[in-house]
Amino acid sequence: MKLKTRVFGEIDIDDEKIITFENGIIGFPDLKRFTLIFNEEKKGGISWMQSLDEPVVALPVMNPLAIKEDYNPMVEDELLKPLGEMTPENTFVLVTVTVPEDIKKITVNLKAPIVINVAERKAAQIIVEGGEVKYPIYEMIKQNPELSVDEIYGIINK
Repeated sequence: MKLKTRVFGEIDIDDEKIITFENGIIGFPDLKRFTLIFNEEKKGGISWMQSLDEPVVALPVMNPLAIKEDYNPMVEDELLKPLGEMTPENTFVLVTVTVPEDIKKITVNLKAPIVINVAERKAAQIIVEGGEVKYPIYEMIKQNPELSVDEIYGIINK
């Protein structure tokens, strides 16, 4: 599938790379199909959740363990049922990144992780108990060469 995006220009998406959110995501309930775009050189860095339903929507996301090693949100099994059988091997968790004009105030949302069953390519964004909505990460990013603030800031400000 070819898709013309605001951030990445025209891209080609394999059907096997499409992730379906049955209920959409917070703020975008009608957007159901996404794909992840990774920077292969910075595996621990910021990736992009690109909407296939609305090509102008691309959300920066990252693995929460890259910035908070003890992140382990408790999620009710009932909320994960639509994703199919979840195992440690097929579960991938991401959090959204908020990039304000002042890059030093960059944060991630630990309260609403995105849980993906990679085997089924199904996902849900779930509200968890505890967790901060605006968890600051600027200092951690500065200290970790795998995480690039310049990369995300440059793409957002295209």
